[in-house]
Parts: sequence; C-alpha cells; structure tokens
Amino acid sequence: MKKIFLTLALAVAGVVAGGDASACTNFIITRGASTDGSIMVTYAADSHQLYGCLYKYTPAKRAAAMMPVYEWDTGKYLGDIPQAATTYSTVGNMNEHSLIITETTYGGREELVDPEGRIDYGSLIYIALQRARTAREAIDVIVDLANTYGYASSGESFSIADTEEAWIMELIGKGPGNKGIVWVARRIPDGYICAHANQARITTFPKDDPENCLYAPDVVSFAREKGYFTGDDDDFSFCDAYAPLNFSAMRGCEARVWSFFRTFADDMDKYVDYAMGYNADNRMPLWVKPAEKISPKQVFDAMRDHFEGTPMDMTKDLGAGGHGLPYRWRPMSFEVDGKEYVNERATATQQTGFWMVGQARPGKTGILWFGVDDAATSCLTPIYCTTTEVPECMAEDNGSMLEYSPTSAFWLFNRVTNFAYMRYDMMSADIRKVVDFWERSMIKAVEGVDFVVEGMSPRQQRKYLTQFSVNTANVMFENWTRLDKYLLIKYMDGNVKSEHDDVLRYVIGEGGDASHFVDNGNGRDIPGDIQFPGYNDKWKRAVAADNGEVLQAR
Repeated sequence: MKKIFLTLALAVAGVVAGGDASACTNFIITRGASTDGSIMVTYAADSHQLYGCLYKYTPAKRAAAMMPVYEWDTGKYLGDIPQAATTYSTVGNMNEHSLIITETTYGGREELVDPEGRIDYGSLIYIALQRARTAREAIDVIVDLANTYGYASSGESFSIADTEEAWIMELIGKGPGNKGIVWVARRIPDGYICAHANQARITTFPKDDPENCLYAPDVVSFAREKGYFTGDDDDFSFCDAYAPLNFSAMRGCEARVWSFFRTFADDMDKYVDYAMGYNADNRMPLWVKPAEKISPKQVFDAMRDHFEGTPMDMTKDLGAGGHGLPYRWRPMSFEVDGKEYVNERATATQQTGFWMVGQARPGKTGILWFGVDDAATSCLTPIYCTTTEVPECMAEDNGSMLEYSPTSAFWLFNRVTNFAYMRYDMMSADIRKVVDFWERSMIKAVEGVDFVVEGMSPRQQRKYLTQFSVNTANVMFENWTRLDKYLLIKYMDGNVKSEHDDVLRYVIGEGGDASHFVDNGNGRDIPGDIQFPGYNDKWKRAVAADNGEVLQAR
C-alpha cells in the first residue's frame, strides 16, 4: 500500500518517491524486550482500496509446475514463475513455522522502479512465507526472487521474524533495464524494539558482520554509479542515498515510529522536533531499548495510537469537532488563504484494511492476532499459525470493497466504527471496554490452550488449534453484532439512553434485551431518563465565535 505524500512536503521539500504509496505501520519487539519471551511484529495494512480478510495458503499435493503472480495492490497479472518443490502453509502474514513477514512502503527514488519487473512487494511477502522456514531463509528467497524475475514495486521496508530473530530489511529496484534490487538487512539486537512506517530507516551499517547485517554486494557502488553518494564506504547511508528525508517523511511517517518509541523508551521527547518535521539532523536511532519489558496487550494497544499526549494529539484541536474525533478525512493537507497545513497521520487510521500482531513463540505454536478495520475501534482474535481453516467471517471470498456482506467481519466492524466516528468521545469508550475485555480474555484463553495441547500429536494439535481459532472468531463476530445493535439503540439521533448495566453485559449476551435500558416505568418499553449531552466546550466556543450574533439568545 502506498505512502501518501503531504502536499506541503511536495511544495517545500520535493518528491523522492513517486505515485501513490503504502501507508502501513510495523512495530517489532524482540524476545528480550517482551514479557513472555516471544518475538512480536505488528502490521496495519492501510489502504483506501484494501478489503480486510485473512489470506490462507495450503500446499497442494500435486502442485502445478508454474504459479501466476498478481500485483497485490492492483490485482494486475505480472506473469508466471516456477513453483517451488516444497512449500509451507500460511495464514495471513505468518506461516506454519512461525515465520512472520510484514511491510511498509517508503517509495524512494521514483526512477528506480522497473516497469518490466515480475515480482511486486506483496508477492515477495507471500511467496517467501510459502518457501522459507526462518527469517534468514526468507531474506534469501526475497533477494533471489527479485533478482531473478525483476522487482515491480518501489522502495520497501520489511519486518522479518521467526522464533529466534527479528530483522528489518530495506530494498529498492534498479530502474528500467536493470533487473534486481539493492538492499540491506539488519538484525535487531535482542532486548530492543524497532519500527518503520513508510520511510526507509537504515542509515550506515557494518560491512563485516554477517551474523547481524546482510546487504547486496553493489548497494554502495550502485549508489555511486547513479550519483546518489560520493563519500567513503563507511559513511554510506542506505536511506540517505535511496530515500532522502523530507518534511513528509518525518511528519507523516517517522512520527509514528517516534510515538511508538516514546510509549516504551525513556528520553524520546528530545526527538520531537524531528518527528514534527522540523529538524532532520536530530534523527532517531534505528532501534531503542524499552524501559520495561512489553506485554502482548501493550503491543496491541500501541497500534491504537493517535499521538495522545504529544503536540500532534489529534483529539485536541478544532479539527476533532464537537466529539474529539482523532481522525482527519483525506487528503492529508489543506490550504487556507494561500497557506498549506497538514492533517496528522497517526498509527491508528480509518482506512485500515486489516491489522495484526504476529507472535512467534519459542517452543509453542505461533499466533497471528488478527483484526480488520481501524485498530482503535476493533479487536484482535487469536489465529494459530498452523490452522487449516479460516473463519467464514474473515474469508477472502466473503464480500469485497464493492460488495457488502452481512457475514463479513470487515463490513461489520466498519459499520460499528463509522457510526462511532459521529460521537467518538462517547461511543469509542463503550467500544474500548468490549475490545479490552475480549483481548484480555483471549490472552488468558491462549494460556489454557497451550496447556491442553501439550503432549498431543502434531495432527491432533492442528485440529484442536484450528477449532479454537475458528470458534473464537465466530464468538467475536457474534459479540460485535450485538455491539452494533447496542450502539444504535443507545446513541440514535444524538441522544443517549440511560442503562441499568454496563455495555459488556449486553454484548456478551447476558443482558441484550429491552431490560438493559432504563424505561419510563409504564411497562411499554418507552425510554426514560434520556440524556442530551450536546457538544464539547471547545466546539461551542468556536460556533459562538463564528456565528454568535445570530445564535445568541436575546
């Protein structure tokens, strides 16, 4: 999915990447940085065109000799390549060996896109998942595919992790008539966290440490040949050569990384001017050490960030409206009286197709925590990486961006979330109670499942874990169906109906009837004690300033 450049950046700093670009976010937590010793990788697949569903690949007993390649963003057929002799099952961005691969597009120098390339970035991910067991194997597969068949996309950052290691890999093509890629991959030190969000982040790197750093043999010489770099080899910076910083890269992209780092690491506020796009010289490190180890639930919640508590907090200015909405509809900039202004691009965003937290757990079956739509108002449900089925509510053929399906989780979550955007300060609080209850319950449930499957044969485990994954996703869908009804009843027409019990009683099916809400006492199911909360004070003052002479009571 392609990075959206701020109009302001186009005018002030120039464009270093072409076309529409991906607007995704990845956070990476190493084993030593997590509370349970797992490696976690997050991914928000953000696009105004992407339908949120759960992809599933199962190796065929008699696979065809050739496999077609379709560009992930557009569905365009790119050609056929030979199928591998051995492939592995995958679910979403994880395979049966707990290998995780996710991405963010940074674009980079537009002249390096190869129009003849036959492998796009999405195909690199999903083919590598089918063919590799470890992160290092995946790097080899990605490089071989791109160099053999030509790379069809713009600059890309990948998160690649298994049960032992986590890597960040950045690559870009070589332009028309020059098949292949230049690239660097760095292993994230254990105990540290890393992130990338649509801007290349690898600067200088060691040339003699293959245990922790891998790179294309011509990554420096190609930059020299193109005139992107003229210094000593030791001073070569991948991102400065292939994706130079501009205002857009910092404010629209690096700011998300900064906000994540700031949540868990000390002393990150010293980079606020960099995150806001004002000081490119004050660049953040590639990775940081968290002050304390991070739990899975904390990782889930990090994907719900809207810059709360920072100068870019999207709930504080007038753009949030009368109900504190932390979103700004696109485009990402606007002009007033000849001056350009930006709309913030936070981690949580309205145009998310799907999002996930892959959890590679040493000695245990990996889990793909999977969700659809806006991370701030949706929940993750556990899908074991060895599952042989996908829940119907998440299936690829259940609806599309142009076809509504009443059994689709993507459409259901969008119904709930788009309604919540109308009165976000109130409705999001109810939704968040359900989200937190569900995710904490599932984390606890996983602990029990781990105990149950101990001693089972691999076949028995797959069957049990598949049933658990499918059944819990179905329960989640039922809960959200009740939440959808609850919110409509409670908040219809701008009113707020009083209730006897908390939202959880209604949503989990313990109080989902008329008795949940307060009636007028006459036994006719007519609401009583209706509230009219109106708008927040900032909004009221703005309206008074704008039209007070007409609206003021005499």
